[in-house]
Amino acid sequence: MLLTIIIFVLVLSVLVFVHELGHFYTACRFGVKAEEFGLGFPPRFIGWYKNRAGRWRRVVGDRSVESLENSQDESLQPGKNRTIYSLNVLPIGGFVKIKGENGEGKDEPDSFGYQKIWKRIIILSAGVIMNVLLAWLLLSFGYVVGLPQATEMTGSHARISESQVNIVEVLSGSPAEQAGLKAGDAVLSVGAVEVGTEQELQDSIAAAVGQITELRIKRSGEEVSLSVTPETAAEGERATIGVAIFSSGLVSYPVRYAFWEGAKTTVWLTGEIGRAFGGLFRQIFSGQNVSDQFAGPVGIATITGQAARLGFSYLLQFAALLSLNLAVLNILPFPALDGGRILFLLIEKIKGRPVRKEVEAFIHNAGFLFLIALVIFITYKDIIKLF
Repeated sequence: MLLTIIIFVLVLSVLVFVHELGHFYTACRFGVKAEEFGLGFPPRFIGWYKNRAGRWRRVVGDRSVESLENSQDESLQPGKNRTIYSLNVLPIGGFVKIKGENGEGKDEPDSFGYQKIWKRIIILSAGVIMNVLLAWLLLSFGYVVGLPQATEMTGSHARISESQVNIVEVLSGSPAEQAGLKAGDAVLSVGAVEVGTEQELQDSIAAAVGQITELRIKRSGEEVSLSVTPETAAEGERATIGVAIFSSGLVSYPVRYAFWEGAKTTVWLTGEIGRAFGGLFRQIFSGQNVSDQFAGPVGIATITGQAARLGFSYLLQFAALLSLNLAVLNILPFPALDGGRILFLLIEKIKGRPVRKEVEAFIHNAGFLFLIALVIFITYKDIIKLF
């Protein structure tokens, strides 16, 4: 459990760090002051900044660069946007504090609110773009070393190893259900015959009709043996055990093809995640029960641990998937998210003036409370599933 928590915190911290790095980099490129760039969440444990003379200074507590330099008789150098780089007490993720991000300082050239709308949209979008790029790099590297994937989805230059047959559905009342097979199991052998393709599994099952047969399966990284008796639904038909299956393996590509395959997979996964989020919000606002397929922090931590136990390739793939989930979630035009803030900028562009600061703040706060409530609800469902 401790290892699972550590791996989950590390993976989430990398994803959030990359996201915030996108905001930080584009803000600095456009001359917007980044007051602080932090690993973890406040309170601040320790930080560093460059003073007027270009020397690194240490800062403890929540003091700003201005207050520190004024107290040390080091007046600010005009045009210099110094940033505190901090380590914070809560070791999850990170943040960037951008001057004027809440609308203040609109008359100051180094403020976010002073910038043209297109620049502000780029700054807000940069975190999402960085998460997509990270997912692409992770998947591309994964395709060099080998990623788990359905063999029917591979490209022409793919190399496949460790092929196995996976169960995706177990029919109610079938011999497979009676034997204890579950969706997610991988069938390694039928009796003494090892199987690596759908055809091999089907032929081995058909040859064992009416006989108690031992299946060796892999479940959550561990091998288990179960006994099943294949049956025929009607005379003259091949024997089955009542499962839906597909073949998968570790798929790799030569380096010159891996980045292209990584890009294609990134685009496909982004579309699938977008459709999944659309389904989630339709369920919420239509009063339907939220599907158990969605996971909150507890569920994600559990899946992260499972992926880590399965091996590096599985963890790499899951990290890429999480990065894309973070990107899609943040770009949604929902209050309190990057996409919601971009929506208000587009309204400002159309109207010719910004929405009243108090109104926008209220809407973002309401959206934030809704998201927190949603996370708590899904986390509750995660905990119920664990027990």
